[in-house]
Amino acid sequence: MKRGLLILCVLLSLGIDSLAQEPAGIPVPDVEYYDNIEASQVTGRRKRTPKERRAWRRHYRLVYNFNRVYPYALVARKLMHQVDSTIEADHLDKSVRARYINDVEKELLRLFEQDIRKTTISQGFVLVKLVDRECGSTVYDIIKDYEGGFAAGFWNLVGKLFDQDLKSQYDPEGKDKDIEELVRIWDSGSWDEFYFEIFGKWPEKTVIVTDRLSTQSRRK
Repeated sequence: MKRGLLILCVLLSLGIDSLAQEPAGIPVPDVEYYDNIEASQVTGRRKRTPKERRAWRRHYRLVYNFNRVYPYALVARKLMHQVDSTIEADHLDKSVRARYINDVEKELLRLFEQDIRKTTISQGFVLVKLVDRECGSTVYDIIKDYEGGFAAGFWNLVGKLFDQDLKSQYDPEGKDKDIEELVRIWDSGSWDEFYFEIFGKWPEKTVIVTDRLSTQSRRK
């Protein structure tokens, strides 16, 4: 991923306008779902413990944030492939390549700046993980590969100021298994129904203006 794509993913991952407030009032239905319901005597509604309520709220927030940012991780993968393919196919020399990357950066910011400003910190945390999953590298490693170790260290420090670890690796069978399960549901085509069962409404769709860049390499 080159500089423009790098900036896009980093800014989205950090949630800048991080100053964007976490969405208040994410609906948390007071309903419990079970895969198997055994026969029992109904004696009244069971109250969840504070620990259980916190766990459910984390789950609902994760579902809400995943719905918002996963489309960006998918489009980032496509744009990365397009840019890298153009550089390889056109055999760009150093100066033409730099000019092309600069043009890509301008187009990305024009297309996605408003989306960047609406991304929250917790959504950025989920996106950091999804970027690693879809692109095969942590945000930190991407920066290090294309901008150098100093830049990577700087952005990692900025990330920590916003409670993000850009070195964070995706762990689908460990700490990120809940995110991986959401990816599985998305890929199965049943995401809308899953979201509706939780929130009682259809998911708001993240509108991606395009998954293709119009920027062409310029030799003059």
